[in-house]
Order: sequence, then structure tokens, then C-alpha cells
Amino acid sequence: MLKIKNEEIKSAFYILIGSLLIALSVVLFFVPHNFTTGGTPGMAILLYHMTNLSIGSLIVLINIPLLIFGIKYLGKMFAIKTVITIILISSFTDFFTKFLDIDLLISNILVAAVFGGLVIGFGVGFIIKGNSSAGGSSVIAKIVCANSHLKASQIIFAIDALIVISSIYIFKDFEKAVLSVISIYVTAKAMDVVLTGALSTKVIHITTNEPELLSQKITENFGIYGTILNGSGIFKHENKTLIFLVLDVKKLRFLKQIIQECDKDAFMIVMEASEMLGRGH
Repeated sequence: MLKIKNEEIKSAFYILIGSLLIALSVVLFFVPHNFTTGGTPGMAILLYHMTNLSIGSLIVLINIPLLIFGIKYLGKMFAIKTVITIILISSFTDFFTKFLDIDLLISNILVAAVFGGLVIGFGVGFIIKGNSSAGGSSVIAKIVCANSHLKASQIIFAIDALIVISSIYIFKDFEKAVLSVISIYVTAKAMDVVLTGALSTKVIHITTNEPELLSQKITENFGIYGTILNGSGIFKHENKTLIFLVLDVKKLRFLKQIIQECDKDAFMIVMEASEMLGRGH
């Protein structure tokens, strides 16, 4: 029971911090420079420049019909958390717009696009960690995915693209649309950092004719253990031995030297490790 309560408190904290960061980013970086971002904040910023309504109220108005249609796809608890999140983002945004009397925080619009995307990305990441969503494109994606073969990432990409294209018409400025794309890209990267961590670890695949010797050298020099996989090549079905391991990027150069010493014909592939879970990690 205590563990469940602690998880709920942690979830509420993530949602609160995430909503706060999104609102701050919109008010401090996007609105002063008259350009937009993706998702619900981006839609609200565009409509803000077309109507007399506040950004906060527009965030709510955008999401009301989406939540009504999408509640059966979200699940009861997730829908409740999403409603709370949207109310928080809306309230914080209007509060900061009215009472946060700060001059232009960053005069360089490119820097504002990067920092704005960074802060929003952290905000959305925290909200997702709190088992909630900021509404908007994520709700649309769930509805469309449930009734089609499209992926959520494709739907969100299409919505963000539509927002960027619309910004060209509203702001009459192609350069600001490019800045919006940069901001959306930074947002995605920042979300990844929050959700998976900023790992400096690489996944290494080594095809070698000297698996025993190479395994021994790796264990002696790095103190790590990997997995040896046996298989056959596509051409003539020749036997292949693959060593699979994870390694800190700082040790990669040394590993290359060891591979060259043990087997000059070895083939190595280095891949990103976005997330790790389990013993030793």
C-alpha cells in the first residue's frame, strides 16, 4: 500500500513539473518571438494569433472534443490524469502570461527555438513518466491508431508538419517555420533523455574467427561479459561467430585496438543503447 502511495506521489510530482515546464517554455520562448512548436502548445499558439482568446483557454478548447471522442481509447485513469494535466498546463500558461513580468529572456530567436524545444521536451517527458499525456496530438494518435494501421509516430509527425505549414501562413515567415522544425526536433531529443536517460553506452556486435581469444581479452581489459552467438552467413552458409556486448563509449577506441590485435578480419558494428534494464545495469 505504501509503495502504491509513493508511486502516486511521484506520478503527481512528474505531472506538476512537466506542466510547469511546458507553460514556462510557451510564455518565455515561443510567444515573445512569434513562432510555434508541435502538439497542443503549437496549435494554441497559432490560434492565439488568430483570436482574442488566451493560450491557456485555447489549450482546453482544443482538447475538450478530443477527450470526449478519445476517452474510450485512453482508459479511465489515463483520461483523468490527462484532464488534470491539461488544466494544469492551461492554468500555468495563463498565470505566467499575466503575472510573469519578464523582458525578452533570449533575444536570439534561434537560441530561443533550441531552449524552448528543450524545456518543452523535458516537460512532455516528465508528464509521460507520470503516466499521463498533454493531450492534443497524442490523443489524436491513439484514436487514429485504434482505427487504422498507422503508427502513433506517423500521426504525431503529420500533425506537427501541419502545424509548421500553418505557421508559414499565420506568421508570414518561412524562417520561423524552419525554427519551429528545429524546436520540434530538440523536443523529441529532450523527451528521449527524460524517458531513457542520457546513456553513454554503446551496443557492440563483433563477427570474428577468434571468439575465444577475443572474449578473453575483453574480459581481462574491461571486466565485462558479453554473449557469444553462433550462426551462418548468407553467402555459402559459412559458419559465423558473433560477440554481443555493451561498452562505455570512452572505451571504444581501446576495444578497436584489441580487435585488430586478435583478429584483423573481424567485423564490428557499433549501435546506440537507448535504454538498458537488468543485472549489471
